[in-house]
Amino acid sequence: METTQIRLAAYPVGEPKDSDFETVTVDLPELQEGQVLLRSVYLSLDPYMRGRMSQAKSYAASLALGDVVLGGTVCEVVESRAENRKVGDLVLAFIGWQTHAVVDARQMKGLDPSVAPVSTALGVLGMPGFTAYAGLLEIGKPKEGETVVVAAAAGPVGSAVGQIARLKGARSVGIAGGEEKVRLLREHFGFDVALDHRSPTFADDLEAATPDGVDVYFENVAGPVGEAVLRRTNTYARVPVCGLVANYNATSAPESSLSFPAFMNLVLSRSLTVRGFIQDEFTQSHGADFAREMGQWVSEGKVAYLEDVVDGLDNAVDAFRGLLTGRNVGKLLVKVGDDPTL
Repeated sequence: METTQIRLAAYPVGEPKDSDFETVTVDLPELQEGQVLLRSVYLSLDPYMRGRMSQAKSYAASLALGDVVLGGTVCEVVESRAENRKVGDLVLAFIGWQTHAVVDARQMKGLDPSVAPVSTALGVLGMPGFTAYAGLLEIGKPKEGETVVVAAAAGPVGSAVGQIARLKGARSVGIAGGEEKVRLLREHFGFDVALDHRSPTFADDLEAATPDGVDVYFENVAGPVGEAVLRRTNTYARVPVCGLVANYNATSAPESSLSFPAFMNLVLSRSLTVRGFIQDEFTQSHGADFAREMGQWVSEGKVAYLEDVVDGLDNAVDAFRGLLTGRNVGKLLVKVGDDPTL
């Protein structure tokens, strides 16, 4: 059995280029006892992958040149030498940007397509949904009647944050780029207010949308949007810091209208709680609650989601570039192979 892989060929400088990746086809090893052969069905594309393509020190190790680019996957078992996995099983795995892989059967989670579409295991019922749930509820702690603002609100994390905030009785203000995304925030995701950060009147629009200030700002982007929202924060506001996607392709320090001393003055004078987090630190404390609550909310239609599905592994690089510049709406997936549930 062969697999086609996309490997990291060079560390990107600025926006990732085609030449930063190489596509190879290689033979897979024979199955050993306890292993399964997986066929990738869906590949998740997520902003954190850009950080792993850098040698800069971060919370996780960098990819080495020649490594298969990492990523969560929904896969089908096509051959098994493990008692707990049979041919045809659908699983959540982490085989990355490739079509097939031989994996220890313990390194995956079974999926039940009768409960929810298997693609949601990479989105609203997977890591992005959990990021929203745990970050908002553990750090943001929204109270009834408070105002929650979230950037990149049309993405899989931001859209879930706004909806969870409303379910907890808070008022949700979503920020996205472009008229179509703003429309979706209002009509599909049910935000109380939706703002376009590309609008020349954005600062005034934000002020009008938050007349009582901001109690929770869920940060996905950084840059001018974050600076504008921070200036609207109330005393004791909470700021979960999930991502800084505006800076992921930066080749120099970004310009800022909010200096470090000014930022620290906001933190001190308004008693802000600013807390960065990586979602897996909350797995034990919030994982079971997330699976129960989010599963119920999605099944009852209380939390909506969108999936942006790109066909073919050969389109992963271009789709990933688009992810970092806000081209997609909702959860970005690559359909690597046929979905047997459709």
